[in-house]
Amino acid sequence: MKGISIKDIAKQAGVSPTTVSFVLNGKAKEKRISEQVSKKILKLAAKLKYKPNQLARGLRTGKTKTIGLIVEDIANNFFANVAKIVEEEADKFGYKVLYGSTEDNLAKAKGLLEVLEYRQVDGYIITPTPNLDKEIEMLKNARKPMVLMDRYLPQIPTNYVMVDNFQGGYDVAEYLLKLGYSKIALVTTTSEQIQMKERLNGFTAAMKAHQANFPRKMLKKIPFSGTREQAVDQISDFIKTIPDLDAIFFATNYLGVYGIESIKQLGMTIGEDIALVSFDDHDLFRLHTPSITCVAQPIHDIARNLIQVLMNELNDNNHQLNQVVLPATLIKRESCSKRVKVVAG
Repeated sequence: MKGISIKDIAKQAGVSPTTVSFVLNGKAKEKRISEQVSKKILKLAAKLKYKPNQLARGLRTGKTKTIGLIVEDIANNFFANVAKIVEEEADKFGYKVLYGSTEDNLAKAKGLLEVLEYRQVDGYIITPTPNLDKEIEMLKNARKPMVLMDRYLPQIPTNYVMVDNFQGGYDVAEYLLKLGYSKIALVTTTSEQIQMKERLNGFTAAMKAHQANFPRKMLKKIPFSGTREQAVDQISDFIKTIPDLDAIFFATNYLGVYGIESIKQLGMTIGEDIALVSFDDHDLFRLHTPSITCVAQPIHDIARNLIQVLMNELNDNNHQLNQVVLPATLIKRESCSKRVKVVAG
């Protein structure tokens, strides 16, 4: 079905297409178009369900009022929640959001950037995949409004919004040690991206600061590209190799979910046989019995800052860097409650 055009509205309103264009683009007063004519045009546009062609509008105005959002995995609880609030916040400024997932795949990330460029988005919010440096550098050199989320590229100065991953990892190790756990393992991904490195570095720094033992065999890295079944089996096999393991930290929420399944598969009880902590909260962690201790990222603050930084970029020709690092919160739940030391009074 052919869409309603400006010419169709002009014909029914008995005015020129140029007059309709001025009214629909908010320039009625500037062009001295009467209020009566403006109301008639707007009423007809609503009645005919006119939808502007964003590409054509972009060619005329240089603005499409759209934002491109690229995340790692839109099915992931963290990214899905951030995307939802980004949409809500962008709408307050009159922007729509186009988004997609990379699955941490470079080819998919490049493909999404090409689509967003074709759609002439006004700005970009990007969770960069490994080796996306060249494309980020090109956007930066082209002075495209852009902000990175969840991670940054150390070699390229850009806007970004993320949490203090190092402190989050540090807090987990310190908390478990203070509860009396001593044989603590860490399960992370094979990714060498900065956010995962910082979580690991924070954890190992706390272990070292408290003179706790953390040999290489206590660290397991799981490939992002593997299936859920493969990850669950790898975690189960890893746990079986460490006698008397009493606590385990998962460096991201989907690994934490796999960890719950692995521990159940082994016939162990979380909170009694083994403590469990995950980076990133998840609805499952709150509802699980026992509930799962986690490092929660401030999702609302992340989303609001992403849009605010991007709006500043869109409206500021100085392009000053805005790098936001927000605190994460250790939420203490039942999965680590069985080893609390009783201090004599």
